[in-house]
Amino acid sequence: MNKSLNCLIVDDEPSAQEVLKQYISDAPQLILAGCCDDALSASEFLKDQHADLVFLDINMPKLSGIGFLKSHKELPPVILTTAYDDYALEGYELDVVDYLLKPFSFERFLKAIDKVKRTSPENDHDSVITVKADRKSYRIPLSDIQYIESAGDYVTIHTTDRKLTTYETLKNLASKLPSHMFLRVHKSFIVALPVIDYLEGNSIKIGDAYIPIGTTYQETVKEYFSN
Repeated sequence: MNKSLNCLIVDDEPSAQEVLKQYISDAPQLILAGCCDDALSASEFLKDQHADLVFLDINMPKLSGIGFLKSHKELPPVILTTAYDDYALEGYELDVVDYLLKPFSFERFLKAIDKVKRTSPENDHDSVITVKADRKSYRIPLSDIQYIESAGDYVTIHTTDRKLTTYETLKNLASKLPSHMFLRVHKSFIVALPVIDYLEGNSIKIGDAYIPIGTTYQETVKEYFSN
C-alpha cells in the first residue's frame, strides 16, 4: 500500500502529543492532519475535515476516548494510546485497530501503522466514482479529476474535459476519495495531488485555476509539499 495517511492526534497531554508528532513526521507516508486536546474538539474537527487514522487517548477531560468511540457510528481507523492497560479488551470490542501502551517505542508505533495499512482497502489510479448530475449517473475516473469545489450542499467536480455539479457535501465526497491522490486544502476545495503545477503563497496552481489554501489547512499542505 503506497497511499499517505492523514493522521489526527487526540490527547490532552502536550508531551504525548509531541511524541506522536515526531513519530508521524519520521514515518513514511504519514501526514499530520490535526491535533486536538480533547474528544469534543476531535468531533468538531471530523465534521468538516478528513482523517485516515486517529490516535486516541483514553483518559481525557469532558469525554473519554472510550466515550468518544461509543458516541460515533462512523470513524476512521483508530489506534488507542494510553498509560493504562485496563481498557485493552473494551477497546478491541469497539473495533480499534491497535492499542499502544505509553510509553511506546517508534518500532511499536510502526507495527501499529503496518496493521492499519494491511486492513485498509487499496485504491488505484483506475478507480472511478459515480455521481448524479443532470438526472444522469456519471462514472468519473479519479485520474481525470483536477479539483472539486463546493457551494453549500452542492459540489462541482472539475475534470480534464468537463465539470459536473451534484447534490452532495464536500465532506461526504472526500470520504470516498483516496488520500494519496486527493487533499482538502480549503473548506470549499479538494485538489488532485498528481496534477498540481505549483504552490505559490496561499494558493495552488492547477491548469488555469488558482485554488486558495484555507488557514486551518495550511499546515497539512505544508507537510505534503515538504515530503
